[in-house]
Amino acid sequence: MGIKKFKPTTPGRRWMTVVDYRSVLTTNKPYKPLTIKLKKHSGRNNTWRITVRHQWGGHAQKYRLIDFFGTDKSGIPAKVETIEYDPYRTAFISLICYKDGERRYVLAHTEMKVGDIVITDEKAELVSGNRMLISNIPTGLKVYNVELIVNQGASAIRTAGSYGTIVSQEGEYTQVKLPSGEIRLINKKCYATIGQVSNPDHNQVVIWKAWRSRWMWKRPTVLGKSMNPVDHPHGGWEWHSPIGMKAPKTPWGMPALGYKTRKRKNTTNRWILKTRKGKLMV
Repeated sequence: MGIKKFKPTTPGRRWMTVVDYRSVLTTNKPYKPLTIKLKKHSGRNNTWRITVRHQWGGHAQKYRLIDFFGTDKSGIPAKVETIEYDPYRTAFISLICYKDGERRYVLAHTEMKVGDIVITDEKAELVSGNRMLISNIPTGLKVYNVELIVNQGASAIRTAGSYGTIVSQEGEYTQVKLPSGEIRLINKKCYATIGQVSNPDHNQVVIWKAWRSRWMWKRPTVLGKSMNPVDHPHGGWEWHSPIGMKAPKTPWGMPALGYKTRKRKNTTNRWILKTRKGKLMV
């Protein structure tokens, strides 16, 4: 797998790059029983007012139903049938078929191939793709698709190329180093998958032309200093003037640089052992 470049036949092609999908993916058609159509709202609420900026309709897509639990199939081996592209996420997904005949989508890891056998169990073989209790994973191993709250399903380390590292197994909790550098305590009854998320070259892709961003649901973004004062704190005066203040602000007047937005009394602070900047939490 790698990055594919194009001949500069047009200005839009000159610097544009894509992931070389043909070297990784095995099919271009999804498994229909596991796809649904999601309604798009372009960042608007029930009164059709924009509540999330810079969103747009984008290309027609179908959502793939991913299994982030797998515990109801505990102990049943599954065979990897396909490795597919998912328009709703940066990582690749794979269709697995359990021994009882049921098929499900799961996140693929970097080494996954068609024909591999994966399993979800409390304790399984230490092979990439196997999912097990985080208490049974030795220190130093890479993990992804991590469950932060017991029986709530995987909610962390799911983006392309990311992985966490088991730091230590102490008492009731496991210390996991997240991709951001944060070290977090996770209950030993939670599940995690061994390996690294697929498509690690995703961050090397060059979008280059504007309409490609439009396909990805994104509308253009304009600097605040180019707006009117009624639209942004940086707006006003003439042409591309300085913002006229010591520090930049968000469109709603909050400081934009060096200002902590996390609540000091956030209940999840007790699970953070070390922040992403290396500060120890007391």
